[in-house]
Amino acid sequence: MADDYLVRIGKLIRDARQHRGWTQSQLAEALGTSQSAVNRIERGNQNISLEMIARIGEALDSEIVSLGYAGPMHLRVVGGRRLSGAIDVKTSKNACVALLCASLLNQGRTVLRRVARIEEVYRLLEVLGSIGVRTRWINDGVDLEIVPSAELDLAAIDADAARRTRSIIMFLGPLLHRMDHFKLPYAGGCDLGTRTVEPHMIALRRFGLDIAATEGQYHAMVDRSVRPDRPIVLTERGDTVTENALLAAARHDGITVIRNASSNYMVQDLCFFLEALGVKVDGIGTTTLTVHGVPTIDVDVDYSPSEDPVEAMSLVAAAVVTESELTVRRVPIEFLEIELAVLEEMGLDHDRTPEYFADNGRTRLVDLTVRPSKLEAPIDKIHPMPFPGLNIDNVPFFAAIAAVAQGKTLIHDWVYDNRAIYLTDLNRLGGRLQLLDPHRVLVEGPTRWRAAEMMCPPALRPAVVVLLAMMAAEGTSVLRNVYVINRGYEDLAERLNSIGAQIETFRDI
Repeated sequence: MADDYLVRIGKLIRDARQHRGWTQSQLAEALGTSQSAVNRIERGNQNISLEMIARIGEALDSEIVSLGYAGPMHLRVVGGRRLSGAIDVKTSKNACVALLCASLLNQGRTVLRRVARIEEVYRLLEVLGSIGVRTRWINDGVDLEIVPSAELDLAAIDADAARRTRSIIMFLGPLLHRMDHFKLPYAGGCDLGTRTVEPHMIALRRFGLDIAATEGQYHAMVDRSVRPDRPIVLTERGDTVTENALLAAARHDGITVIRNASSNYMVQDLCFFLEALGVKVDGIGTTTLTVHGVPTIDVDVDYSPSEDPVEAMSLVAAAVVTESELTVRRVPIEFLEIELAVLEEMGLDHDRTPEYFADNGRTRLVDLTVRPSKLEAPIDKIHPMPFPGLNIDNVPFFAAIAAVAQGKTLIHDWVYDNRAIYLTDLNRLGGRLQLLDPHRVLVEGPTRWRAAEMMCPPALRPAVVVLLAMMAAEGTSVLRNVYVINRGYEDLAERLNSIGAQIETFRDI
């Protein structure tokens, strides 16, 4: 059997094992073999018989592994169905990945509650595991335990996994405290056009980090004599830039002031987590953060990230586009107030419960009930702004919402180079969207959706928007190669089916 097939099968087995929440030792016990043998199999370093592949598939309840090949996942959508009932919002994808990176600051045991079981998280776990960090799913696969290694082996990093997530760039802030020099693969993620990492470099240079980018890697050198002696002013009020600066400041022995900081939801969750580690952060929720760093962090910490406002917006949009009555529970209202104000102006019929706290004790939640409404296009254009403005990642959902409203809506997605272009994929489903330039699209409604078969856009939020339109379209649609959706949503098709959708996952064999 050729080496590339062994590696491919090994990765399939590893993914299936992690999806089930098993350790290598647990799989080894089920197979009657050793953990080291499972490790060799998953790395593609051991010949494996068809009989063993079948046994592994049976143990993991994974037909794909038993077939020995997993092609891209697709969705078959029977549209025109009304949604009903209630659905809970999952924990924040962007908070979870930031906290996984932040766990590198801690020499003690970290437990994260209700971690999103998504591809982005799996890729980071693969990277962490490859450099020596021990992670395992606990409590029936709901929570995640992270135990650091005294020494990290960056030379053994899983470069393929690292390049499939942009979050790898947030390793820079923690690692500069642990190593004088190291290498990281270039960051990847969604195809959203040019996204410069220079703002990260500008902020981290103040902590002595110097980066040279060559041959697909960041080459990092740390000068321990350099310390931030005045406030750090971020040149971009970006979420990951702010998080990287926070991660660097957390173990800086002194006070660091970060100005023009993002105050978005994932940044606030990271600040709450840092406080649980013993790092005092003043100004949470504002654009000026003052971090009282500590040089050593060695605590056992248990933290619950809050719910995802972008997923909440996805579910609200699903109800609107399918003209359904739906209750979305555990909505982080602080981060959806502008969106709901715009929807109210458009004529959305909804109500909400009194506020209550998330499991982190800090984030305010509500349960939101949306009803079928006759919507009118908003007078003003839809455009994102840094928090507390309309969330950048929620802009695409307004394309589908505007398509069912009466009139014309201008959507200006000024942050990303390509994302507005991907929104015109809705035209394949009966939409009337006119691309004015790479950042602006004019949406005319109402729309009579029609079924279609198409490839999934390579950007997460536009991909989900296309799926929502397919759910509204009478007939059967097919959305091919939905890996990008799995990067950001846990069991989305299954969860939508629980409230009345009819979506089938399948693969080509």
